[in-house]
Amino acid sequence: MVFEMKMLTYGDPDDEEEDAPAEEEEAAEEEEEEEEEDMDPLETIRTKCEQTEHCVHYRERLETCEARVGSRSSTAEECTEELFDFLHARDHCVSHKLFHNVK
Repeated sequence: MVFEMKMLTYGDPDDEEEDAPAEEEEAAEEEEEEEEEDMDPLETIRTKCEQTEHCVHYRERLETCEARVGSRSSTAEECTEELFDFLHARDHCVSHKLFHNVK
């Protein structure tokens, strides 16, 4: 963490308004850098697993079902089975890779 100390000065209030956007930009940049550094390994592995052939197949089935259900005005069909199949395939892939990163 980086802490900055700023001296308080009494002067023109307009000067303070000009400094505020610059400070906000610096704070936003620091937050972005921290977010990039703190990537969750689980999310990284999930993204990689979703790109495997096995998971792509189940994702396509899920998207086809969602398109079919979305195109109908009223239907009792849900894509629960397709969603569970996709999540199962992704999590199976993740389980084999995730624990290799644990130290």
